[in-house]
Amino acid sequence: MTEPNGLVVVDKPGGLTSHDVVARVRRLAGTRKVGHAGTLDPMATGVLVLGTGRATRLLGHLMLTEKAYDATIRLGVSTVTDDAEGDVVATAATDGITEDQVRAALSAFVGDIEQVPTAVSAIKVDGKRSYQRVRDGEDVELKARPVTVHELTVVEVRAPASLETPTVDVDISMRCSSGTYVRAIARDLGAALGVGGHLTALRRTAVGPYGLGAARTLEQLADDFAVMPIEEAARAAFPSYDLDAEQEQDVRYGRALPLDIVDLTAVFAPSGEFLALYRPEGGRARPAAVFVG
Repeated sequence: MTEPNGLVVVDKPGGLTSHDVVARVRRLAGTRKVGHAGTLDPMATGVLVLGTGRATRLLGHLMLTEKAYDATIRLGVSTVTDDAEGDVVATAATDGITEDQVRAALSAFVGDIEQVPTAVSAIKVDGKRSYQRVRDGEDVELKARPVTVHELTVVEVRAPASLETPTVDVDISMRCSSGTYVRAIARDLGAALGVGGHLTALRRTAVGPYGLGAARTLEQLADDFAVMPIEEAARAAFPSYDLDAEQEQDVRYGRALPLDIVDLTAVFAPSGEFLALYRPEGGRARPAAVFVG
């Protein structure tokens, strides 16, 4: 069996870790060379982009692209993990919270912001994952990091009737830079309104150009496993440039090219084969990652 080289866009179900999904795709693809372009928490669902074979080398670049989410924030309850999987640490009355207040507070999170990641995250602190330090009983204080929220839409503000304690649920849709923690926005919205908050639902709707329309469930993949060819994946994710035969040979030897590019660009042989990613540097295009010998 030939090792597949391409992307698999999975609609991850709740309850599975990203590693669980990778393990299943390894079995379906018949190779251990499978990775993912950014994790999803077990509670979260939606787009998880995996790469197989040579396409695993694309994943590091895809991790830097923007992402889109649908989420529900519950105001009035704070948890240790800033989501529904953690223990409740505080509650507060939400009787006085209005929709206008929620919308005004959320508007402060749009644009270039400084965000303190949730303590229960995979960020390493002195070589150890932050979430592991929290589990070990340590107090973890992470530094604020610059992130960008390109768009944040309030879909609905509602009061769940099924809960004994009055709370306010806020449904949002957002587009943001890689590294943005939606859980932290839930936490910070609650703090801004003085009632606390956490995330009760999260669905990733896109990673770069790959949306739910391209995603398949694990059951669908089990019935008919196929990958998005690496050529198609590269053209979808990056600006593309079609080379001539002489330029193709230069790429195969890892040489710089006299191309006028402004962003990381996928370059292709006259045959259509995907060859490499090139970046602009010093007035020329230089190889960032070459995928052929």
